[in-house]
Amino acid sequence: MIAVDGRETGLHIQDFENLEQILVKVMEDKQYDGRIVTDVLVNSEPFSEIYPHQAEDVESSDIESVELITVATTEMAVNITRELYKVITLMDHGARRVADLFRKADDGEALEVYQDLMDVTRDFLGMVGVLRDEFSLKRSRQFNEAADDLSGLFSEMLEVIESEDWILLADLLEYEFTPSVERWKKIVAQLREDIKDVARAA
Repeated sequence: MIAVDGRETGLHIQDFENLEQILVKVMEDKQYDGRIVTDVLVNSEPFSEIYPHQAEDVESSDIESVELITVATTEMAVNITRELYKVITLMDHGARRVADLFRKADDGEALEVYQDLMDVTRDFLGMVGVLRDEFSLKRSRQFNEAADDLSGLFSEMLEVIESEDWILLADLLEYEFTPSVERWKKIVAQLREDIKDVARAA
């Protein structure tokens, strides 16, 4: 049995050599355009690849059933915006922690946490950008200003790191970075509404 979201597809496992062929064939069906696979169950057990193309190594003779669980890309995007909201809170806490560590002269740990904070911030901005591009969302003045603001702060903090002025960096993080990050809460909330509008219009 090969099923998607609880409905049988009419395809037969014995017609394929391995699991990868089954997955590719199922997702070629146009009715699943605009949907993302979130779970794959093989013989009622969750399956996820530990290495690329691992599904090729699962022979069809070992498979009794395959079930795919999918969600609409818009629903997935809305869920991602909820996660991004949590990331903003993490960024805020991270910046305050780094500032506190610098003020306590714990420079080594402060720089480690600072690097993590910068990585998270870059990933955050990247994901927001992907969502906006993927859903052709309108570029708002608020979004552009907030992005420019963070970009400018990155440059300023880089200069401060080069001069090793840790107290100034602590001040920048606490008094400029955290308010800048706070602005993204409204932007992410607006992004979520824009994606819902795209879903309703589809």
